[in-house]
Amino acid sequence: MAPKIGQLLVTHKIISEEQLLKAIELQKKEGGRIGANLIKLGFITDENLVQFLSRQYGVPAVNPATEQIDPSVIRFIPYEVAYKYQIFALSKNGASLTLAMADPSNVFAIDDIKFMTGYNVKPVVASETSIKETIARYYQQQAPSDALQDVMESMGDFGDQGLDLVHETEDDVDISALKTALEEAPVVKLVNLILGEAIGRGASDIHLEPYEKSLRVRYRIDGMLYDVMQPPYKLKAALSSRIKIMSELDIAERRLPQDGRIKLKVKDRAVDLRVSTLPTLFGEKIVMRILDKSSLTLELTKLGFEENALKDFSESIRSPYGMVLVTGPTGSGKTTTLYSALSTVNNVDVNIMTAEDPVEYNLMGVNQVHVREEIGLTFAAALRSFLRQDPDIIMVGEIRDFETAEIAVKAALTGHLVLSTLHTNDAPSTISRMLNMGVEPFLVSASVLLILAQRLCRKVCEKCKTEEHVPEASLLEVGFSKDEVNTFTCFKGKGCPACNGTGYKGRIAMYEVMPVKEEIKEMILKGGSATDIKKQAVKLGMKTLRMSGLSKIKEGITSIEEVLRVTFGD
Repeated sequence: MAPKIGQLLVTHKIISEEQLLKAIELQKKEGGRIGANLIKLGFITDENLVQFLSRQYGVPAVNPATEQIDPSVIRFIPYEVAYKYQIFALSKNGASLTLAMADPSNVFAIDDIKFMTGYNVKPVVASETSIKETIARYYQQQAPSDALQDVMESMGDFGDQGLDLVHETEDDVDISALKTALEEAPVVKLVNLILGEAIGRGASDIHLEPYEKSLRVRYRIDGMLYDVMQPPYKLKAALSSRIKIMSELDIAERRLPQDGRIKLKVKDRAVDLRVSTLPTLFGEKIVMRILDKSSLTLELTKLGFEENALKDFSESIRSPYGMVLVTGPTGSGKTTTLYSALSTVNNVDVNIMTAEDPVEYNLMGVNQVHVREEIGLTFAAALRSFLRQDPDIIMVGEIRDFETAEIAVKAALTGHLVLSTLHTNDAPSTISRMLNMGVEPFLVSASVLLILAQRLCRKVCEKCKTEEHVPEASLLEVGFSKDEVNTFTCFKGKGCPACNGTGYKGRIAMYEVMPVKEEIKEMILKGGSATDIKKQAVKLGMKTLRMSGLSKIKEGITSIEEVLRVTFGD
C-alpha cells in the first residue's frame, strides 16, 4: 500500500517523481514505509504528510500524544499487530473502535482488526513517528526497545540461504557451523540486548521458548509473564548455543537438561543469571532467573510485615536456639525473607552457615555452601559438616526429606538457631508436613519456634491509583466484618504507561506468622489437625494470609482482585 501514497503525493505535486524514486531506493536498502523515508530524506514534513492523508481519505488527523486514550482498549490489539501495521487503538464507542493509522488506506490492517476484535473500525490518521512513540509508551512491558527492534529488523533474513527447516531435526544441526553462526555479530548483539532489556525493566526471569514454527521471548515482571518478541525462527539453535556458551554449558548436548550461570556487569553493578535448559518437542527451552543484588531488599521493615507479625518474627530469629520455618510456593519471596533475617542477625560475633541449592546471592560475613547432590553434597551432608564448624546460625535452603529434617531438628535442640523452608500452603499445615516426614511430635513441639507462610501480591500503581466502589456484600464475602466495611476506601489502578495498562507496579509480601506457643505445642503432642491448630493460632492473635491481604487492601496498597488471586478463603 505504501507506493500508492507515494504516487498520490507525486500526482498532487507535493513531491517529484525523482524524490519518490529516491525514497523507494532507500526503502529497498533500509526497509520502512515510503512516507517515513520521504520524511527521512527531508522531501516532506510529518505534519504535511498527515494533513495530506487526512484530506485525501476524508478522515480526521490526530496526534495520539494529545488524545485522551482509554487504557482498557489498548489490550484489544497485541503489540506485534500494532507495530506491524503502525496503528493504535484510541477509544471505543459502542461497536466502533477508533484506530489511529499511519496509512488509513491499508484495508488489510482494517480487516484484520475487525476480525480480531469484532468491532467496526473508524480510522483516523496520525504520523508514523507519533504512533511509534505512543506504541512504545503504552506497550512498555511488551515492546522491544528501539535498539532491540533495530537488531531484529536488521537480521530478519539472517541465516536464510534457501534452507528449509521443515525437515530439519535437532540431530541434523552441524556443531561446527553452529559455532560459526553464534559468533556472528547479530546473534551476540541480540542475546546481549535481550538480557540488557530484561534487567533494565526489572524482570525476574527470561523465557526463550521454541515452538513448531516460531520462537518466543517472554519476561516475567512483577510475577506476570509478558510476551516481548519473536526472533527469527532460524536463529533458534544459534541463540540457545550462544546462551549455553555464556553459561559454560555443553552446546553439543541437546538431549539432556543442563544448569549453568552467567555473571554480567551492567552499569557498574554485578548481575547473576541462573540458566536452565530443557529439551522440548521443538528444541531447547531456556529459562534465565535474574539475580540482581542491587534490587534485593534486605530490610525486614520494608517487606510487608504487619507490626505484631514483625515483632514475633524478629524475636524468633534472635533466639539462641530453635527452628524458624518459612513456607510458600516457588517464587513467593521465601529466599528474600530468609536473607533479610540473616542480614538482621549478621554480626561479627556470630558464625552463620548456609546450605543452598543454588546460592542465589552472596552475603558478606555469611559462609554459603552450594549443595550439589550429584557428588553427594546433599542438604543432609552439608548440615552434618556444619555441626563440626562451630556454627551459631544455620540456614538450610529446603527441608526435603526425613534425614535433613532429623538433623535440622537435632541441631535446633542442641544450641543452634536453624532457619529453613518447606513447600506448604500455610503455616499450620507445615506441622503436618514435618510429622508426615517421620519427625516425632515431641521433637517438632520442642524445636520449632515460629512458622511463617507468605505470598507476593502486586501493588496498585501509584501513578494511576483511583478509588473503587465495591458493594458491601462483596466486601463481606472477601472477609471484612460489618464494622469494617465503611471505614476504608478500596483502590485500583486504571492503567497508565508506567504500569503498561495493568494497574499494578511492584510487589509486596503478605505474611502469616505463627509463633509456636504453649497451647500449640500441646496440640502438636496430642495430634491436633492443621485446621484445629489454625483456629487456635488465630485465637492467639495470628493473622492468616487472607487477613494480611485484607490489611493491605485497607491501607490502599493492593486491590481485592489481587488478594483473591493469591490467597485461599481463610
